[in-house]
Amino acid sequence: MGGLKVLLQRVNNHNHQLTKLGASRRFFIKTGLSACTLLALPAAYARKPKTPVKQLALLNLHTGERVKSVYWEKGRYIPGVLRDIEKILRDHRTGKTHAIDLRLLDILQLLYSRMGARKEIQVISGYRSPETNKMLALHNNSVAKQSLHMQGKAIDIRLPEFSLAELRKAALSLKVGGVGYYPDSNFIHLDTGHVRYW
Repeated sequence: MGGLKVLLQRVNNHNHQLTKLGASRRFFIKTGLSACTLLALPAAYARKPKTPVKQLALLNLHTGERVKSVYWEKGRYIPGVLRDIEKILRDHRTGKTHAIDLRLLDILQLLYSRMGARKEIQVISGYRSPETNKMLALHNNSVAKQSLHMQGKAIDIRLPEFSLAELRKAALSLKVGGVGYYPDSNFIHLDTGHVRYW
């Protein structure tokens, strides 16, 4: 009987400690969401030292608009900067914007850092509305009908200070998402889908 009493006391103490630590539903949800982005890029980030900030410099080649900002700092993404990035990566044909997958931004930042780039990332295509994607697919067999561009999970880029082959090689070395190579059009495609290349 005494052993049962001690066991119950330990359980109560454990529950009390969980409550003190803020083990509420909201705490677990916030922690889980923060961890998801990190888990999405395990191999790449395992080789990268922790950085206090994440920054991107983007130039939309269709609109001439650019952004150079820290989008992650002190352990959190910065909503105002994310909106600026969404605007730069909007569908330039329709003007429509879409939330951009945070993993995509982290892949871009990691690639930029891995290459030691200094110039802006030149964006050929970011978000693509269903209407634009349908129109492009009618004229180009390489445009996927269910493109991840329509979900804000893909981007077509180049870095002017590196050859396209160097950029592709560095992107493949990250071993995250999809990497497409389009030398005739002078860009590579990156997305947050499963690891594959073409």
